[in-house]
Amino acid sequence: SGLLFGSTICLYDGSPFYPNANILWDFTDEEDISFFGTSAKYIDALSKENVKIIETHNLKNLETIGSTGSPLVHESFDYVYNNVKKNVQLTSLSGGTDIVGCFVGGNPLSPVRRGEIQGSILGMDVHVFNEKGKKTINEKGELVCLKSFPTMPIKFWNDVNGKKYHEAYFNKFSGKWCHGDYILETLNKGF
Repeated sequence: SGLLFGSTICLYDGSPFYPNANILWDFTDEEDISFFGTSAKYIDALSKENVKIIETHNLKNLETIGSTGSPLVHESFDYVYNNVKKNVQLTSLSGGTDIVGCFVGGNPLSPVRRGEIQGSILGMDVHVFNEKGKKTINEKGELVCLKSFPTMPIKFWNDVNGKKYHEAYFNKFSGKWCHGDYILETLNKGF
């Protein structure tokens, strides 16, 4: 898990349940952390253990909980708002190691909706394409990015003619970045 406060990033290496389930929240309180980055699986594990952080910690400076690694299910939103902190921005994020960033995630200006990612990250022209390569809303399809973006890789190592790179990202929908993730854009413009 990564914990962010001020201009410093704290990383915790080890079991987030050792010596107890409160260890990361103890750090969050002690260091006045405002952004708590974690995984959906960690939130799910806290929920299954019925850990009630809201009863044991102040979390006065915590403004955002960012979750990544897998989709954040509806029940995890309920768990966080009922058992961690009521007035926190819970944001699920999705991106990839290959882009060193996120395609979709949180936005402090948009409402948080249970089971949704709030929208495209700044600088990302994200859409959903069906199998025919047409934009779709409220229907599952492929995550595509229509414009180049700041962290877009430009080539693969030892891929002299760019064939592997092109096949990995631009082959399915000619000239359009297709990330290989299945996604749905909601009527709210969330994902």
